[in-house]
Amino acid sequence: SGRVEHASPGGFCSATVSLPESLLFVSTLDGNLHAVSKKSGAIKWTLKEDPVLQVPTHVAEPAFLPDPNDGSLYSLGGKNKEGLTKLPFTIPELVQASPCRSSDGVLYMGKKQDLWYVVDLLTGEKQQTLTSSFAEMLCPSSSLLYLGRTEYTITIYDTKSRELRWNATYSDYASTLPDDDTKYKVAHFVSNGDGLVVTVDSDSGDVQWVQNYNSPVVAMYIWQREGLRKVPHTNVAVETLRYLTFMSGEVGRITQWKYPFPKENKPKNKFLATLYVGKYSTSLYASPSLVHDGVTVVPRGRTFPMLEGPDSQETDEDKECVITPSTSVKFNAALRERNRINFMRNYLLLIGHHETPPEAHKKILEKFPDSFPRHQGNVIPPTTDKIVEEKGNDDVPPSPSPKTSIQEPAIIGRTVRSEAPVDSMLKDMATIIFSTFLLAGWVAFMITYPKSVHKQQQLQHQEFQRQMEEKLELLQRQQPFPAADVGLGMAPDGDYLEGAHNRYECSDHSSPNVTPRASNHSNLSVSELGSSANEHEDEEDSNTVRVGNVTFRPREVLGHGAEGTIVYKGQFDNRAVAVKRILPECFSFADREVQLLRESDEHPNVIRYFCKERDRQFQYIAIELCAASLQEYVERKDFDRHGLEPVMLLQQTMSGLAHLHSLNIVHRDLKPHNILVSMPNAHGRVRAMISDFGLCKKLAVGRHSFSRRSGVPGTEGWIAPEVLSEDCKDNPTCAVDIFSAGCVFYYVVSQGSHPFGKSLQRQANILLGTYSLDHLQTDKHEDIVARDLIEQMVSMEPHRRPSAESVLKHPFFWSLEKELQFFQDVSDRIEKEPLDGPIVRQLERGGRAVVKADWREHITVPLQTDLRKFRSYKGGSVRDLLRAMRNKKHHYRELPVEVQETLGSIPDDFVSYFTSRFPHLLMHTYRAMRTCVSERLFLPYYSTAEQLAAIRAQCPPPGPHGQNEPCNLPTDTSSSSSSQPQVPEVGYPTGGCWNIIL
Repeated sequence: SGRVEHASPGGFCSATVSLPESLLFVSTLDGNLHAVSKKSGAIKWTLKEDPVLQVPTHVAEPAFLPDPNDGSLYSLGGKNKEGLTKLPFTIPELVQASPCRSSDGVLYMGKKQDLWYVVDLLTGEKQQTLTSSFAEMLCPSSSLLYLGRTEYTITIYDTKSRELRWNATYSDYASTLPDDDTKYKVAHFVSNGDGLVVTVDSDSGDVQWVQNYNSPVVAMYIWQREGLRKVPHTNVAVETLRYLTFMSGEVGRITQWKYPFPKENKPKNKFLATLYVGKYSTSLYASPSLVHDGVTVVPRGRTFPMLEGPDSQETDEDKECVITPSTSVKFNAALRERNRINFMRNYLLLIGHHETPPEAHKKILEKFPDSFPRHQGNVIPPTTDKIVEEKGNDDVPPSPSPKTSIQEPAIIGRTVRSEAPVDSMLKDMATIIFSTFLLAGWVAFMITYPKSVHKQQQLQHQEFQRQMEEKLELLQRQQPFPAADVGLGMAPDGDYLEGAHNRYECSDHSSPNVTPRASNHSNLSVSELGSSANEHEDEEDSNTVRVGNVTFRPREVLGHGAEGTIVYKGQFDNRAVAVKRILPECFSFADREVQLLRESDEHPNVIRYFCKERDRQFQYIAIELCAASLQEYVERKDFDRHGLEPVMLLQQTMSGLAHLHSLNIVHRDLKPHNILVSMPNAHGRVRAMISDFGLCKKLAVGRHSFSRRSGVPGTEGWIAPEVLSEDCKDNPTCAVDIFSAGCVFYYVVSQGSHPFGKSLQRQANILLGTYSLDHLQTDKHEDIVARDLIEQMVSMEPHRRPSAESVLKHPFFWSLEKELQFFQDVSDRIEKEPLDGPIVRQLERGGRAVVKADWREHITVPLQTDLRKFRSYKGGSVRDLLRAMRNKKHHYRELPVEVQETLGSIPDDFVSYFTSRFPHLLMHTYRAMRTCVSERLFLPYYSTAEQLAAIRAQCPPPGPHGQNEPCNLPTDTSSSSSSQPQVPEVGYPTGGCWNIIL
């Protein structure tokens, strides 16, 4: 067992040092062992080793899926095409049974190797690796930690073909389970597919901490007495984790999350046991997972392609076909004639939550000897699902509350026949394993333990499962919230579905370089992934469906949307289009979407609508075919942008949004998935387009806001706070789109980050107004301009957000030539203004920080020398800096050569020369000159909304002195360079969308 010891001069150390009880050890699938704080989950140090699973990469198709939590094996396929099946043995059991040989000449070889890692307790640095051959060691550190690790290796060799058919290595840390009297006060919930961990206090239900370790968690340990002891964790769907944390009313006390949601009429309080199939590196794995009612689950039998039966006609005494390792099994010829990606399509569909698979028929291990270590009750007799479910309800301890139930099939044991000969058992076992390998191919592997640990773990897990039911119920008792009304094209979880979307791109429907897309089709769900390839499995490839003027091939699927929407690649009037097939229950949404598309698609940055057709079953909408979504534009390094720069893409997006708002249309679901990049035109150019009008709202004439009675629109993590907050008394307006657009802006400029953090905390942070723009530097001109705009767009108060028109007028979109012209116009305007006038005072307020005390000391020597020749300039004055810029621009050709070289060419280099040295100059000047927005000179720089607001502000209401008061702006006494002048608030009024035409 592992020990932590003080070093002594003479070799191994004797004095034992107790490991701090605050440490928790987290083992992840990538081989890392993280020592983390038990209170916060923060990583103290990490021991990096080989991945827990190492499998061959040359095997074509997957056959075995390992469970890295308890070492179970799941087979994929079978002679009856039953899909996923749980096998009644584990990889360590196979290693213990080796060496053995089957009658078909297949050799099974296993190896178990124990290692000790000597680790520095304070830093996690590995001092030495101890094996059976080591002689001695030195102790360079004052405290050492000894961690045992076991590697299991299994190898299959075919003597007939003389080929190594398969080998794999699985590693696990040596540990024991806690004693029965050990009271572990916290519960760990682990999301499937990534390293997200939510730790909850077992007594109160409070969330203590949330961390993401960037790789699936396979085990968690604490240090007790002389070594590592495993602590239980529960695998939960990421959507369920988000649901549970929001359901907890106590959550705000520790995580600062505010519970904002209205009570749902019918809380989701049932939890279903499923099997999550995930992918790590080149291998697949499976692990049990709890999901709530809102998570889609792939049903049984939807995971394996249609295969032909074996050529061999051998049968056993029960007249069933016998499949042995030598049986020749061929795949469907039509599948083989297509490309490899097409053949692998259905394996990609496995990723997601599946209905709990059945266990292998008990006759498989009927001759298992007692000497073979295995779980008690691993095999169930052949019964119907109904019988198993009824028995499961009897065996599982009842939940304290009827509101929460975990539906899980019971494990029914049977007596093992001890008189069976070992050779027969080995033959049967080898036959089953290798024939499954021939049917599908690829094996992955997992974690296991000795027999005594298995039995103790099983009992411990049952008790822990009962406790978790109580904790889940406790989390739900507190102020439940409703799920958002899912309209046409809305995904239930944008971030979770992004991964599914990326996996789907590997199918034969995707091209290596450009993936065609259309409105809402990038919102993939697990259930849709599981069924897309089989949607038209009975139809031939050459079959073309024609509905009115629209034609498409059912196998050319571009993607899926919510509510069963499928998007195909099709044709309309000899033009390539995307065809959305919509189910009858969504016809009303489709009609509204078509109506809004007809109104708005004349704009180049709104996706184009072509036609709508309908048959007896479905409705079809033909829309413009696109190349990719904004997510691919940002996150794919190899994406060909065709010269569409990020700023131009955002400008086009806002132009499309401004067009919608001018028609009183609120999009309500703006996010990277719904901003698409068009196909290249004849000149090779592409453009950004807004798509997916399924949740759009057309405001009635005379109205400027929409009601919340239709449910919560949008996608979690991109929804404006006023939509969900109970504190907001006003109905949402067009400003909800500006908020979502602000999040999109930061997503683009930061290359993939969100201003409100990780997906689990995102919507909660939105409701608290807690954002971070850390990717934008505070001393860089371009980042300062971007920060100013994004902060306005994501403001908690809707009326403080700029209108779409104001966003387009912001300096973020200005060219360098326009920046230089603005500086010149400002200097011309204030040249004759008195020093104590309101405009100059507004410009100079906080100006010393903008010019860095004395701007003359921050310019190059040739320019300093030239400035002294003609007139004196005040180094602390913003007006004098602008005057110097204007004069040098006007007399650029008369400047000495060395001055021209230092300033660079006009306008780009010239402007960058000054803005790089004084990064706050542009935004400071832009804010200050809002006092003059109503003047003709500044019409190109400010929106009409700002101009009208300034006119109103300059005319005070009548009063005792109002008629004689000048139209001056209120002043701000702050001297900070970042302080904004108190100009009138512009943007969307409390009433909603509005447009002003002067």
